[in-house]
Amino acid sequence: MLEKDAKIFVAGHHGLVGSAIWNNLLQRGYTNLTGRSHKELDLLDGVAVKKFFDEEKPDAVVLAAAHVGGIMANLQYRADFIYRNLQIQQNVIGESFRHGVKKLLFLGSTCIYPREAPQPMKEEVLLTSPLEYTNEPYAIAKIAGLKMCESFNLQYGTNYIAVMPTNLYGPNDNFHLENSHVLPAMIRKIYLAKCLNEGNWDAVRKDIDLRPVEGVNGSCTDEEILAKLAKFGITPEAVTLWGTGKPLREFLWSEEMADASVHVLLNVDFKDTYAAGSKEIRNCHINVGTGKELSIREVAEKIMAEIGFKGELRWDASKPDGTLRKLTDVTKLHNLGWHHKVEIDEGIHRLYEWYLKGICINHRTD
Repeated sequence: MLEKDAKIFVAGHHGLVGSAIWNNLLQRGYTNLTGRSHKELDLLDGVAVKKFFDEEKPDAVVLAAAHVGGIMANLQYRADFIYRNLQIQQNVIGESFRHGVKKLLFLGSTCIYPREAPQPMKEEVLLTSPLEYTNEPYAIAKIAGLKMCESFNLQYGTNYIAVMPTNLYGPNDNFHLENSHVLPAMIRKIYLAKCLNEGNWDAVRKDIDLRPVEGVNGSCTDEEILAKLAKFGITPEAVTLWGTGKPLREFLWSEEMADASVHVLLNVDFKDTYAAGSKEIRNCHINVGTGKELSIREVAEKIMAEIGFKGELRWDASKPDGTLRKLTDVTKLHNLGWHHKVEIDEGIHRLYEWYLKGICINHRTD
């Protein structure tokens, strides 16, 4: 257990999960937290990371910083995804070891599992068959990170734990139309379509002023805005989403991921992550999820109902679906003392309310 005055470095503390972990630690009375924005500390720069550790000397580290994105970004920027994530992990985990950090929590992703993994996916199916092609570089980087933690523990007796969250969504999410996760992207697309459908141009302009779309912002003409949004499948009549809508996904509220992460950081040691007496110690990472799934189509329909868009929902089957199923087996997490509480309907409602608040629209029109 970490003392309340332990200095904890949260790498990626402005991100979706990092910010939630930061807040969760504060709520539990851990106030000696340190974090750096990307401008203040480039985690790709090994010299800068070493200097930071020399000066700050953290007792514990949460590695929530990563280079992330959706299917399109993973396909187009394959080198960026493997190089940047490997470099971040190499620098932060390496300096944590050199500076004698007592506890480290590494955040990965359930995309580490094989494309055809038996469902629900147990931790031990890692590296049993090929990965999903679209995000293979990212997955390999994350597998390297968890194996680095595992290997340092086995060779040097460190206490580095790796957690693998399922699809996350929540406050501080990235609502980029191309590079964000699936659920926030759908919320924004459907919201914008609703505004166009109702002729609420003031709301459209406020939205794209806050988050410009490929250089198009609220000061552009109606025609320019319509043309750019149409490129992303957003029109007054319909929203077009990628794929068939058939893939099944599991979604976890980001603040719950944070709670699970902090629970593991404070209460779980490396020896708790594998069976005692194991001849070969591997797959010591911990799945973090709900153990429940629903189709992308069902999620989109729930968002349509929450937002009140009266138009049509269409699917572009020429675009990739990604993995058809990736449900986590969360037995290990449950046995370590943590269960989720926020179900998908409540989560969608909360995220939409948060999104509206962010663009200064504090009322909903049904």
